[in-house]
Amino acid sequence: MHHTPRKKWELRLVNAAFVLLFLATIGLLQWLSREYHLRFDWTQNARHSLSPASQAAAERLKEPLTVTAYASERDELRRRIRDLITLYQGYNPGIQLEFVDPDTAPERVREANVQYDGELVLAYGEAQEHLPPTRLNEDSLTNALTRLGHRGERWIVFLSGHGERSPDRQANFDLSLWAARLRAHGFKTRTLSLAEHPQIPQNAAALVIAGPRVRLLPGEVRTIENFVKDGGNLLWLADPGPLRGLERVAETLGIEFQPGVVVDPASAVVTGNVTAIVIAKYGAHPAVRDFTDVTLFPHAAALTVHAPKGWSSAVLIDTRPSAWSETGALTAKAEFDKGKDIPGPLNLGVALTREREKREQRIVALGDGDFLSNSFLGNGGNLDLGMSLVNWLSRDDAYVNIPVRVARDRTLNLSRSAQYAIAAGFLILFPLGLIGGGVGIWLARRKR
Repeated sequence: MHHTPRKKWELRLVNAAFVLLFLATIGLLQWLSREYHLRFDWTQNARHSLSPASQAAAERLKEPLTVTAYASERDELRRRIRDLITLYQGYNPGIQLEFVDPDTAPERVREANVQYDGELVLAYGEAQEHLPPTRLNEDSLTNALTRLGHRGERWIVFLSGHGERSPDRQANFDLSLWAARLRAHGFKTRTLSLAEHPQIPQNAAALVIAGPRVRLLPGEVRTIENFVKDGGNLLWLADPGPLRGLERVAETLGIEFQPGVVVDPASAVVTGNVTAIVIAKYGAHPAVRDFTDVTLFPHAAALTVHAPKGWSSAVLIDTRPSAWSETGALTAKAEFDKGKDIPGPLNLGVALTREREKREQRIVALGDGDFLSNSFLGNGGNLDLGMSLVNWLSRDDAYVNIPVRVARDRTLNLSRSAQYAIAAGFLILFPLGLIGGGVGIWLARRKR
């Protein structure tokens, strides 16, 4: 094909314009990548993105957070740290990351009391948290941010000495797993026997009464009454059966525990047990307003509340209309006995508040303590509900309704047919497509 000089110049101009536009496009893309950071996580469960709990922990830091990473000049170690912190910086620009090489700054290492290569020191105001390299993951970092965000000492005191569920023992009946999660989120826990120390500490964020199985002494009951009258916060995890001397406390709060055990045939379809109550809807109270996870109450009593003068009450949890309180003997096929049993819907949890000395006193009473026990804590949203209630009781309203689980399933399970389909697509169909496209182009050019 013959080209005139004019045509040649036009082709050269077109080629030059193409090169200039191509280079300009590359430069623009490079500038965009530096100025605007876009991430797309298409993995199942978004495992390369922060969980809602981690996002909330980062966003709720009101002051700047400095993360000092004492890591040697190893690309892999520093890359892991930078990638993790960058995820949090996307939700809080006030998080600053600084690297310190322990080999070139040993005095800073000694001053910070750093023990390991790759250790992080998180400074938030006057508080500090150390994170060793063995815990360089989202779960540990989020828990550290939560503890820093809470600030101050918050003691959760568990009543003991009457066979209550213990935050220290490991039995299925006890609460040690829940207590461990409380401590991971900045709370401090202790048990208190009023027979040995007849006074509840004034710095207790909340007193927990978890299913006593032995009757309390009159003096112990008076101590609890005085604690409530003086404005103390209380989490009462009752169980079906007698109140073991706490009747006066219930009367003071206007709470009446119904006789019998709550049963629900509709829940039994899911749980296989008529006494295991599944809850999917909650009240409008701040402690549960945005709570959406399903919870399981294995053995619950119903309760009603008539708030005394000066108090306000709200329902936290109630059952389906199909439930009732079985006052007779429990059987696998429980039936409602009109005139004997108490029909649903029934309240399983209530909250009471009142203004006391320019602050709000908060009480939560639940008809079941099993849902937070070691046996049932892992069911549905039981753990999240327990944490939300304690955060509300301790007046950490910013952390109410924040899910506590951050670890995700990182395994990919494929069926045999899916494996064959992927193998066939990448090893056979895709190469054949490339070969077919090349042959088609070659044949088309031969016909010109």
